[in-house]
Amino acid sequence: MAKKAVATFGGNRAADNKMVKCIRMDRSPRSGAYVFQEEMVQVDKVKDFFSKK
Repeated sequence: MAKKAVATFGGNRAADNKMVKCIRMDRSPRSGAYVFQEEMVQVDKVKDFFSKK
């Protein structure tokens, strides 16, 4: 019988749960099309991410 491979993450789980993925939609200055900015940020810095351009 084959063994099942299980991937584990050995990092600090308390710190990982405080991160969120933020996606902001901006206009490209060159073409005028929409571009998406994705970034993993800490929960307390979410407003800073959305306020900057």
